[in-house]
Amino acid sequence: MGTRSAFNWITLWASLLFVVILGFSRLSYGMFMPGIQREIGGSYGQLGILGTVNFVGYLVGTLCLSPLISRFPEHKPVINRLTCFLLGLAMFGSAFSQHFIQLGLWRFAIGLFSAFATVLVLSIALDAVRPTERGVASGLIWLGGSAGILVTGLFAPLTIDPSHSQGWRYAWAAMGLFGLIAAFGFEFITVKRGSTKKNSSTAPRDQEDMNVYRLLLNPKKLLFLIGSYFFFGWGYIIYFTYLIPYLVSKGIPSLYAGLIWSAIGFAGLFNGWIGGRAIDRWPSGYTLASGLTLGTLGVIGVTTNNLFITALGAVMIGLVSFITPPLMTTALLRRHVPDRAYATCLSLATAFFAAGQIIGPIVGGVGVERFGLQFGVASSAIFMAIAAALAGLYGQQQRAVISLSEAEN
Repeated sequence: MGTRSAFNWITLWASLLFVVILGFSRLSYGMFMPGIQREIGGSYGQLGILGTVNFVGYLVGTLCLSPLISRFPEHKPVINRLTCFLLGLAMFGSAFSQHFIQLGLWRFAIGLFSAFATVLVLSIALDAVRPTERGVASGLIWLGGSAGILVTGLFAPLTIDPSHSQGWRYAWAAMGLFGLIAAFGFEFITVKRGSTKKNSSTAPRDQEDMNVYRLLLNPKKLLFLIGSYFFFGWGYIIYFTYLIPYLVSKGIPSLYAGLIWSAIGFAGLFNGWIGGRAIDRWPSGYTLASGLTLGTLGVIGVTTNNLFITALGAVMIGLVSFITPPLMTTALLRRHVPDRAYATCLSLATAFFAAGQIIGPIVGGVGVERFGLQFGVASSAIFMAIAAALAGLYGQQQRAVISLSEAEN
């Protein structure tokens, strides 16, 4: 099967799946937290731990996926098919949780299945796209997550308002049903277009795994990029976990809180397109660092106690640093990693990202319990800034390699 442009049916269905994989399964939790607290109970710190449980599942999934796809690379489509359908079912099931432990188990399962789906959907979809357009394709796929946030924000009057105690359950059930439909559509179109063709490469897998670790953990290669991805995961998840509880604590009406959340998603729709174009044209760590720096400034907006500035900061995060880091990391890895090892490399990189997301809610929860919701949200700026600095170091490293290559020629 030949490659095609970034704008194709496979990319479209992959983007619809990312509505579920990112926007619904992962980030809707922060929006639904006030409603969950009213019905199930617990402090925001305790509810933040359930967010951590989700990312523990995500980490377990990424760590299991790497050896699995290295051993059975020809079975990627089968594994993807199974996990995408299980993700939709797990989201549907979580809507019927009655207590902490039950919801925690569902959150773990959702994290596990979304980890598999994130890597495999990206890998299968990008394999079908011309190399010069994979940045744009990544942007189109990742913007599905922004669309998921936009839709979730529109549910705010149903999920936040105390008069609708069951609203978060109905919303999660609807999201799970949408996930099943998206999984079916992606499977149908990839089989129809022949995108699931088996890989016949017979390269030694042990040697491949060793090379993957050398690529990712070598300070002279991709370590700074992976470090940036780790701290981004740490920082952004604090913001998305505690932003809505912070707004609710300030007495902001549920409609306005939902509109701010939707504004992040709406801005992210442009982020996917802008970020994809930018990384194709300037495939550098500096490009990534720019978005992370602006996102850091957006987070700081919550310290002003001004609703307009806080909302403006949220829009800035959605526009330049919500989808940008994952899609740019995805595209940069795709440029510097051999085709056969890409899924394994992306899986391991995602494991570092997941580790950051596990630590984030714990650290944020401690900050919230000790210093309040405003401090907890604002603390994400620290880790976003570290991520920006590491991305800048990666860009500097890239420039040094290019300069050395030019000098040798």
